[in-house]
Amino acid sequence: MPAPKGNQFWKQRSKHGRDKLFASPELLWDAACEYFQWCEDNPLKEEQIVKFKAHFERVEVNKMRPFTLQGLARHLGCSTEYFRHFEENNKDSKDFMPIIARIRDVIYQQKFEGAASGFFAPNIIARDLGLVDKKDHTTDGDKITGTDDELRAKIASLEKVVNG
Repeated sequence: MPAPKGNQFWKQRSKHGRDKLFASPELLWDAACEYFQWCEDNPLKEEQIVKFKAHFERVEVNKMRPFTLQGLARHLGCSTEYFRHFEENNKDSKDFMPIIARIRDVIYQQKFEGAASGFFAPNIIARDLGLVDKKDHTTDGDKITGTDDELRAKIASLEKVVNG
């Protein structure tokens, strides 16, 4: 049965819309720290076969778990899209933006240091962090092109020049 015409039931609502997921910057930071700690406490597992003398044994090795925005969002109970909208809608906030920037910095630093020290695959993390090799891979501005034999000959001539 539909509501009667002219009803004003909507006025009985105590609030409109849903609550903010992050009531305060401090609660957001605390929740992010909980996620970071969870990652530390729950490393990824890798099974390896270890040989000692003639004995082989399967062992479980703990692997560092990278911090991700996707993992943080899942821990916070939202989507990454919701988190990005929240960040966009609070870009002028003097309260939330320093916390969001700190969270992003922690995630970046942990990934960068993990890749630099060999705990994470550097090529995957570099792509994820938006790092690119901007080195000009040409010879005096000329691109190296040609067949395999031509390229080998060019490389050999360049080696002769370099080595004298």
